[in-house]
Amino acid sequence: MSDFDLVIRGGTVHDGTGAEGRLADVAVAGGAVAEVGQVDGRGLREIDASGALVTPGFVDIHTHYDGQATWANRMSPSSHHGVTTVVMGNCGVGFAPVRPADHDRLIELMEGVEDIPGVALHEGLPWSWESFPEYMDYLSQRQFDMDIGAQIPHAALRVYVMGERGANREPATAEDIAEMRKLTGEAIKAGALGFTSSRTLNHRSVHGEPTPSLQAEVDELMGVASALKDAGKGVFEMISDFNDLDDEFTLLRGMVEHSNRPMSISLAQGLSPNGWKKILQRIEQANASGFVMRGQVAPRPIGILLGLTTTLSPFTTRPSFMEVAKLPLAERVEALKDPARKARILSEEVGGGFQRLFKMMAEGNKLWMLTDPPNYEPDPADSLGAQAAARGVSVWEYVYDQLIANDGKNIMYTPFANYADNNLECCREMILHSNTVMGLGDGGAHVGTICDASFITTLLTHWGRDRTRGERIDLPTLIRSQTHDTARAVELTDRGTLEPGMRADINVIDFDKLKVRVPEIVHDLPTGGARLQQKADGYLATIVAGEVTYENGEATDALPGRLIR
Repeated sequence: MSDFDLVIRGGTVHDGTGAEGRLADVAVAGGAVAEVGQVDGRGLREIDASGALVTPGFVDIHTHYDGQATWANRMSPSSHHGVTTVVMGNCGVGFAPVRPADHDRLIELMEGVEDIPGVALHEGLPWSWESFPEYMDYLSQRQFDMDIGAQIPHAALRVYVMGERGANREPATAEDIAEMRKLTGEAIKAGALGFTSSRTLNHRSVHGEPTPSLQAEVDELMGVASALKDAGKGVFEMISDFNDLDDEFTLLRGMVEHSNRPMSISLAQGLSPNGWKKILQRIEQANASGFVMRGQVAPRPIGILLGLTTTLSPFTTRPSFMEVAKLPLAERVEALKDPARKARILSEEVGGGFQRLFKMMAEGNKLWMLTDPPNYEPDPADSLGAQAAARGVSVWEYVYDQLIANDGKNIMYTPFANYADNNLECCREMILHSNTVMGLGDGGAHVGTICDASFITTLLTHWGRDRTRGERIDLPTLIRSQTHDTARAVELTDRGTLEPGMRADINVIDFDKLKVRVPEIVHDLPTGGARLQQKADGYLATIVAGEVTYENGEATDALPGRLIR
């Protein structure tokens, strides 16, 4: 008779506490860690982890699987990167609470803010709920390849309570605020992990309308903060432009002071005109005063993927390009090979709505080919602008030729945050800061333009092993940052470390072979819609609640993941 359900033998255990790795076995029983050390008992199943790392499952606190979780069992791309817990409902967007008349409005907002095709959302969302507790009840009946936590999104809440006035960003009345406070409290009681909101002009509906929460005033936000204060639990997740740093940070800090609940704030170089260091300094001051505020940070640039298979290309909006942009890939490549069309495209002006991204590419000096494996700290000398100059050819002619090479499957990369200095020193500083937490991966969102759910594998490989353009970071720190620290940031205390009694969410990793693969387009959204998928090599096993969900990168039949309440 077996003593345990599972025993992982002889791996180097990094337990998530920040301690150095040690050779040990890990025994699992009843979905929890039973022993760590020399395990004498036998397991119903045993995994030989000799030469491998054994870590807690990774906890990703910034995703947008709000729709995907209603129609799919697998939360990929995150599930390909050792993630065993995700938190969705970030940036103030989601699908509950909602009145039937506002279904389209919330879809249009999600499509605009998070680049999830509206047609897929229309087809995939069952809309079997109205209130947030009903949404939670619906999700609680479903099975997943990982655990899922939900947060109540401000935009949906505001539209539900205020209708057209909320969508139009009108000030909330005292009655509106009282209702938002009540409904937020009900959501927390139903198991929501927290409340999220967006105060950035970058977040707009597919029609270009700013997010409903953009200009929410002090009384409204304090009303919501009161709901978390009443509950004595729940976290805030916020994003803001911080155009007026003093007023805006005072407002956010006021929510934390009033509620005595933790808050994380999106933090990246280039997201605010006031600079990330000034915002982080305010976060430091808040923590020194006893209030828990964290900058939510990324391990690499946040960047746009450009090509003929993705949503955008370097020539999007140019009329002669757009004439053939919807053709099947092979036909499009053939049309773009026409010298006359090429000449017309290169002579045409960039259209409105694309000028900001075009400017970001900096005449090709902030545009790189995505290599295999991807290099997310690329050298300026390898930019397409530098390569064109070295060959003595026009930048955009060179970019054009690279775009149609490889049967049109090449992907280019332009960073818009965390790469102003052409290196990742800002990320290193953010990762190591005591008042930050890893996040911003946006799994489930930006499906045709960004694929950052792989942040977690980059965190380990680039910072723990591969970096050549600066200092690295020790593995115990990296692993703790994506397990213990992310779990505690959303007040999940039953996971994130490999200690007896903790939830048996575990990764077994061949660290020498661990690498991020090149993103590729797959057509697995409802209606066959396209999205970017990015897998990884080196994950030997991913285990959720003691059950192996992925083995050597391939899914098993196990779906032990459930909604977290």
